[in-house]
Amino acid sequence: MGDWRDRAVCVAGLGVSGRAAARVLAERGARVTVVEARDDDALRDRAERLRADAGVTVRLGDGDTLPAGTDLVVTSPGWRPDVPLLSAAATAGIEIIGEVELAWRLAHGTRSEARDAVRSGGSSPLEQQGGAGGQGAAPWLALTGTNGKTTAVRMLACMLTAAGHRAVAVGNVGTPIVEAVLDKYDVLAVELSSYQLHWSSTVAPYAAAVLNVAPDHIDWHGSFEAYAADKGRIYAPGTVAIVNADDPVSTRLGGPGAKGFTLGTPAPGQLGVVEDLLVDRAFVPDPRREAVELAELSDVRPYAPHNVANALAAAALARAYGVPPEAVREGLRAFTPDPHRIAHVANVDGVDYVDDSKATNPHAAAASLASCRSAVWIAGGLLKGADVDDLVRACADRLRGVVLLGADRARIAESLARHAPDVPVVDVPDTDTGAMDRVVSAAAGLARPGDTVLLAPAGASFDMFASYGARGDAFAAAVRRLAESR
Repeated sequence: MGDWRDRAVCVAGLGVSGRAAARVLAERGARVTVVEARDDDALRDRAERLRADAGVTVRLGDGDTLPAGTDLVVTSPGWRPDVPLLSAAATAGIEIIGEVELAWRLAHGTRSEARDAVRSGGSSPLEQQGGAGGQGAAPWLALTGTNGKTTAVRMLACMLTAAGHRAVAVGNVGTPIVEAVLDKYDVLAVELSSYQLHWSSTVAPYAAAVLNVAPDHIDWHGSFEAYAADKGRIYAPGTVAIVNADDPVSTRLGGPGAKGFTLGTPAPGQLGVVEDLLVDRAFVPDPRREAVELAELSDVRPYAPHNVANALAAAALARAYGVPPEAVREGLRAFTPDPHRIAHVANVDGVDYVDDSKATNPHAAAASLASCRSAVWIAGGLLKGADVDDLVRACADRLRGVVLLGADRARIAESLARHAPDVPVVDVPDTDTGAMDRVVSAAAGLARPGDTVLLAPAGASFDMFASYGARGDAFAAAVRRLAESR
């Protein structure tokens, strides 16, 4: 839908989403220029393929200058709103959208078409989805949150598949959504980041959930309030709103009338936990008098309280779409956790070594530490402007010791000195390839049988590693070398 022919579109960024957006727009006749601030051999190869395959103009090494004649900018998620190119577009009154918004318009029409349809008494974008079993574009079941997004959206996709729907997890999870909306899926499980939501103005999911909201990416958004507000954009008029009843910010963003999920006993209108069962008192004919069993706690893997919350959020979205209880259970049992999320690496001398390198902010690290009775915590990295005092204060009584690495380790050390002064701390300032071996060796020296050595850094990895995955791999390799030496 929408007429893109001869539109002059600037795509900011040559990453996965930027390349996908450029190809789709070029196929629809738009005149596309991709701009990328970096310039290296890998990017030149990508640029040449894009030029040859799609006829797209690519400009490397200049991410500041807006191409002349541009009438729309499609920005990649990582580009901050205050970079020169986006600032110039905003000053000139040129609309800026993200790949997610572009995908929505490809499936449901342009912004003006949607507005004109509503003015003339036609259906809204949400109504165009057709709902469960309806006609038209595939409905979106969307979720966001500071932590747990990828796990929850993959659980949701498994539940939808178990119910017989042709479904896929898309968005911030790897598959570009501009490609998925053009395929013939019944329903899309959509993970959305705060960056993606910031640049989305007409997206209206069939149902949406905010898993949790805690300080993160403050350097990008400018404040926690702005970050939370962008998360809240996932709740569009007409969307079935699902909130985390245990998270005050999620609850506030969802507003009155939202359905909820909780780790406690569910009230009417909520999903929750009763003894060892996940139960639904929201999407049943009589929520006041009726509940339905969805699964057992043992069906949630890996088991941890925050992962149970992820399962409940996924189940709520699935149930909103009409997925039967047995498919929720089957989906959870079919789900395979992604690497570096509370992954057990080895037991060495009675000590468990666990890789949760994906815990890249304090909120995620706190959830991970809450699953341990006694931990030697490996922490550090780039804190992205987040404060760690609440995290350290909450987990102090669980800490056998702490090993610090990475750029912002001094800030964590200062917080430990304030709130856990009796906990032994080892500072590892090294950044060479052998640094993780020294970190693991130091952790082993602090641990006692029955403890968990937990890599839950509370910070991003880019100060020392290519990704959180590379950091987790380095940890696992160091643990294996430790085990071989014993």
